[in-house]
Amino acid sequence: MVIRKEKKSCGQVVEERKRFVCWCPPSGPWEHSRRGGFWKAFILLFYLVFYGFLTAMFTLTMWVMLQTVSDHTPKYQDRLATPGLMIRPKTENLDVIVNISDTESWDQHVQKLNKFLEPYNDSIQAQKNDICRPGRYYEQPDNGVLNYPKRACQFNRTQLGDCSGIGDPTHYGYSTGQPCVFIKMNRVINFYAGANQSMNVTCAGKREEDAENLGSFVMFPANGNIDLMYFPYYGKKFHVNYTQPLVAVKFLNVTPNVEVNVECRINAANIATDDERDKFAGRVAFKLRINKT
Repeated sequence: MVIRKEKKSCGQVVEERKRFVCWCPPSGPWEHSRRGGFWKAFILLFYLVFYGFLTAMFTLTMWVMLQTVSDHTPKYQDRLATPGLMIRPKTENLDVIVNISDTESWDQHVQKLNKFLEPYNDSIQAQKNDICRPGRYYEQPDNGVLNYPKRACQFNRTQLGDCSGIGDPTHYGYSTGQPCVFIKMNRVINFYAGANQSMNVTCAGKREEDAENLGSFVMFPANGNIDLMYFPYYGKKFHVNYTQPLVAVKFLNVTPNVEVNVECRINAANIATDDERDKFAGRVAFKLRINKT
């Protein structure tokens, strides 16, 4: 005779499965409820341990990595092997546009240059920096003992001549249509620019028509020279009062109402300026326009 098993309702099945029996010797069987409180606490504990472990691993990894990094010198500088050039006043598209009759068109440039050149004032340089011997690098090795902070050589604002802006009623030449543009080389830590040879900046029109419209110009310091004594640069934290050398270019008779493309390059033994993949490697190009109405 076949005995039919009593069919259980869905509610009864669920209720039975909520309970299980564990054999825990020597205390014998242990019955525990599968109700939510226990499992929520168990899951919470698991995630606390899991994420605590991940946090500890991340912290340890970061600590080990930071032991290999210097606070003063970047670990990798391969992308900065060749310094670039930039201009001041700094504009969004490297366009220096001046309308002589419109004061507002050039006053913004004048204000930027005033702020930019303030640290170059002779009094500030004399207070913070050294008078160095020209024509040689100003090396300051540690020799096993941290030599900090590094001293810097003076670059006085008066070296910029007619472009110094000191007592200048022409406002760096912008109010008379003879503007000054400042060229500076980007900083590269421990870079010996020039390879122990003299170097200078030269500027020219990019194309033949640009050269004709550019006209004549003068440079300060003379011939656009950059002295070796401003190198090497030891980094922002080491070289606290470092002052970058500048070259000022005063454009005397740019053809008015015409856009002129100008390119300036650094001529140095160890700085390449012909890399077409990097338009700022050792050079900078900008547009100059003097409007007269």
